Amino acid sequence: MIKMLTLKNERKERKISLCNFTSESVELGILLAIVGGFLDAYTFVGRGGVFANAQTGNVVLMGIEAATGEWGQAVLHAVPILAFMVGVVVAEMIKKPSMRLFITDSEKAVLILETVVLFIVGFIPYTSPNIIVTVAVSFVSSVQISSFRKLIGSTYSTTMVTGNLRSATQEAYIAFTKKDDESARRTVRYSTINLSFLAGAILGGLLTSFIGVKAIWIPVIVLICSVLLFSNERKDQKANIEI
Repeated sequence: MIKMLTLKNERKERKISLCNFTSESVELGILLAIVGGFLDAYTFVGRGGVFANAQTGNVVLMGIEAATGEWGQAVLHAVPILAFMVGVVVAEMIKKPSMRLFITDSEKAVLILETVVLFIVGFIPYTSPNIIVTVAVSFVSSVQISSFRKLIGSTYSTTMVTGNLRSATQEAYIAFTKKDDESARRTVRYSTINLSFLAGAILGGLLTSFIGVKAIWIPVIVLICSVLLFSNERKDQKANIEI
């Protein structure tokens, strides 16, 4: 009897691990990377050539425009940077223990916040100043990157690939030279995230060109799927624990 219960519990634990859709899971990382790539392409192609996620690009462009005396354009690149910083502060506030009285699941709250903001952005026409959209997108991007920073225990980013590319190359080198299986697995994970970001950027560029401002509702759909899957996994885990 005891042996049967033990085997039953092991099967339940194995089931949980196979569908482990958590804040650090590769599945969620893939969806968020698609969103990250899409948003960068969306703002660059359809909203004035500004990067919503890659603030390094905005800093460089701001510096170039300041050097050539284009102060108005320099300011336009500075505002998304400030919005990004505000988003980081908001993400940290959401994670504070005192906020648990109002927000029981900070990670899911971030996904819902992103969904709402991007849904509203889809109603802003091209005739409106691009700065409104780039500020909103930079804000949600920073909230996302500040809230989801681990991929099965490893540091990564869902809104840019520079760090991920370095990590993937480093892990690949270790896996090849030291025959390290764990490094090989990390290489696959990082590469998967990078390819997902690229797929999102391609999709964002194409759909923004064909659909226009409402193309941003595609990442909204992806985020809604993330919320639903994230929520269902938490419920499934709780149910299994109670059993």
